[in-house]
Amino acid sequence: MRKKEQYLLGVKTALPVILGILPVAVAFAVLSEHSGLTTLETILMSTLVFAGASQIMAVGMLVAGSGILPIVLATFILNFRHVIMGTCVMNRMLDTPMWKRAILCFGVTDESFAIFTTTEETNNTPYYFAGVISVTYSTWVLGTIAGCAASQFLPTLVSRSLGIALFAMFIGLVIPNIRKNIELGFLVILTAFLNVIFNYFLPPSWAIIFATLVGAFLGIFFVKETEEEEAQ
Repeated sequence: MRKKEQYLLGVKTALPVILGILPVAVAFAVLSEHSGLTTLETILMSTLVFAGASQIMAVGMLVAGSGILPIVLATFILNFRHVIMGTCVMNRMLDTPMWKRAILCFGVTDESFAIFTTTEETNNTPYYFAGVISVTYSTWVLGTIAGCAASQFLPTLVSRSLGIALFAMFIGLVIPNIRKNIELGFLVILTAFLNVIFNYFLPPSWAIIFATLVGAFLGIFFVKETEEEEAQ
């Protein structure tokens, strides 16, 4: 298969993902605009950061008055999975020049990685993955631009209600895993409870960081237990 055909196959494969990315991108832009960020700052954030959940969380923390350090730490923790996903992509493309792999890793998201890992290995070429990323990245940036435009016309009450997009996104990520392992559901509830407790003693920005760290640590034992049960 030629390079152009590989690229177009990647584009075609990723087209259904637009339905999931576009609404969140628009919601992020509207929230960001009404939270005090300028249109330029909002668009640059989507262009340079390209991390949906982290961007929405960062905007929320900025509105709450969090400092730079808590925002950086929370973003690092939330995005740490990208280290694993990026490493997987890098290892499957060892024959590709490093600078090309670095560019491809910038485009790794939950959606693009899901496509990458479920595609036949013979089709998993740099050009195929570039096609996938072209769709996810352009959808996110264009959705942000559309959201910035829409925010000029939407009433404040409606724009603020779009904050539900953040909760919907995380619920969509969590529910499939809970269905496979009910113990993870208890872990999610426990982490949320810890966040409430920590809020009594710590600023909200630090409370969510410590709750996430404790939840992630406890998750090690849940995952280990699940793997042992499957092995038996």
